[in-house]
Amino acid sequence: MTSSLRTRAVHAGRDDLTDLGVHAAPLDLSTTYPSRDSAAEAARIDDFAAGAELDGPPIYGRVSNPTVERFERALAELEGFDHGVAFASGMAAVSACLLSAVAQGKRHVVAVRPLYGCSDHLLESGLLGTEVTWAAPDAVAAALRPDTGLVFVETPANPTLAEVDIAELAAACGDVPLAVDNTFATPVLQRPGRHGARMVLHSATKFLGGHGDVMGGIVACDAEEAARLRQIRFATGGVLHPLAGYLLLRGLSTLPLRVNAASATASVLAARLADHPAVTAVHYPKLGGPLVAFEIDGDPHALIGAVRLITPAVSLGSVDTLIQHPGSISHRIVDEGDRHDAGVSDQLIRMSVGLEDVEDLWADLEQALKAS
Repeated sequence: MTSSLRTRAVHAGRDDLTDLGVHAAPLDLSTTYPSRDSAAEAARIDDFAAGAELDGPPIYGRVSNPTVERFERALAELEGFDHGVAFASGMAAVSACLLSAVAQGKRHVVAVRPLYGCSDHLLESGLLGTEVTWAAPDAVAAALRPDTGLVFVETPANPTLAEVDIAELAAACGDVPLAVDNTFATPVLQRPGRHGARMVLHSATKFLGGHGDVMGGIVACDAEEAARLRQIRFATGGVLHPLAGYLLLRGLSTLPLRVNAASATASVLAARLADHPAVTAVHYPKLGGPLVAFEIDGDPHALIGAVRLITPAVSLGSVDTLIQHPGSISHRIVDEGDRHDAGVSDQLIRMSVGLEDVEDLWADLEQALKAS
């Protein structure tokens, strides 16, 4: 039976609860799982080491956890993939994707700026043994090499909200896997796998959790890539805590409602900001969404300090509206010249719109703009 994303968001990862006789998804906090048959456990560990999913009961929390697996299945379903692999944070998910390419002897990465500042830094630093070539979307094909293991893009991009045609980029990648960071759009607004992306990443800390109280990351992908990512997760230990998995699964159930409601408010605020005399530019994605970026001719730090209802904080995707100055926080780690070349000006402000009333938010923005 087919159903809408809104319906699947409520039921994904919970399809067996009626048969289990429970209404809420169980939370399993065990770190280890007893077994009297150590020979059978050894065989299962061998299978896992070869990349297979475990059949039967869990073995150890660093291998798998039933609550986390529910979240993995649910997000994979929403993104249109068969598998999801969850991690302790969005950056742990990014790191695992890079390590997967390196492990296959493909250390070269082609990436499109702008990216989240820490993703940019990780690639630029080569800390994981990768070498990066930065390329515009229409120059990705020319940047590919025999040792290119991954093409990495974020669309809409952090923090400028620049958009990339995923289908065109996937075609330009050829046989090289395209990984798309879909944190800003979520599967509510776009499903990159439908357009040729081989891996879809999320900082689950943001909209998937939705309440600013859980940290995690996840990659939706095919079986082959999932097997490699599970091996890397087991070896490096970047596992998602079961309580985080529980909260993230719960967050998915309201994801479409939250994203659509916040997007409607963001669209109104983007239009009003565009007409405000203190605002020199507004960046708002064609696909919509809850994020708005804008540039002012005044002091961005004064504006950040002047908001009273809006929360001046890093991160995004919460039920409350968050505002930050990317050049000082999320993208401070990126070289200033590279930051400016990617469109992240010193006057740019990024706002993640929450679920407050639009008029209350606009009143706070208006008084803060006067202070800038």
